[in-house]
Amino acid sequence: MLNNTVWSILCLLSLSAARVGHAKDQSVVKVMSKEGHDVILPCSISTRENIVQKVFDWKKDDQKEVFLYDAGIHYNNGRTGQDQQFIGRVSHYPGQLEFGNASIIIRSTTVIDSGNYSCVFPRIQPHAQIFKIQLLIGGTFKDRSNIIPGAAQEPYVTILNATEHKVLMKCEVRGAFPQPKVQWQDSDGKVLPAEEPQVSYRDHHYSVTLITTVTRTTTNQFYCVVTQDNIKHRTAADIYVPFWDTKCNHSAGTFIGVWVSGVATVGGPLAVLLVIKHIRKRQKKRSDQQTNLENGAAVPLT
Repeated sequence: MLNNTVWSILCLLSLSAARVGHAKDQSVVKVMSKEGHDVILPCSISTRENIVQKVFDWKKDDQKEVFLYDAGIHYNNGRTGQDQQFIGRVSHYPGQLEFGNASIIIRSTTVIDSGNYSCVFPRIQPHAQIFKIQLLIGGTFKDRSNIIPGAAQEPYVTILNATEHKVLMKCEVRGAFPQPKVQWQDSDGKVLPAEEPQVSYRDHHYSVTLITTVTRTTTNQFYCVVTQDNIKHRTAADIYVPFWDTKCNHSAGTFIGVWVSGVATVGGPLAVLLVIKHIRKRQKKRSDQQTNLENGAAVPLT
């Protein structure tokens, strides 16, 4: 049981976020915590009236059922419908209901819990009261593509145009939420100048396209790095310009070829040798890069 001082602070936080009226008039309280810790999401009705016989409903991202209380019946004592993500992890404070306090605690948080939460009193007169809380759970950057819904998949990289001295490259990220940060980097991890990102939003997901032009440098390996800070997710894809290889400079005048994700457009036996050589090289780099991502280290890894 929290002491009165802590509850007073929670009430003040909640009241600062709530207004009687429509949701569009409300501000948002931000709550931050570390992965693995318990976190309290504050919610107190402005009148401080007894809510033991009232209804309040907690939801995440306006979709997932977090905790529903209805005159003593809730998800921890028989009510069904709670989202699988929160089963057995969320509870309220029965002793605080008589003071209008509907705060909840989420135990053993993970980055998946990050998001926008709402606490709604639908039957309070004259208008429903709605509280908005944004929860940010900090963790270690990892590739969570197959773990968290909305985590960006490996981006799609292509070469749009190329000469012996200049290359125009495009990186595409599709169907990600929250909106990812996309950067082009060289093999040393230096961020490259790029055009303004092209961002679209559809069905609650973002797609981002980023184009950059690079002139001939000492490197011929480039990376498109995608980061989603809120869920501590990072993924990347690399692209290779074979005719910039210093070991192949003697052949640069004989062909203008590009190799993207293992596809070569060059001619003759030289192409076969280059493909075999660089497939082996890229397989090793991809393996090192994946290990790097899973360990939360900087990308790229050379």
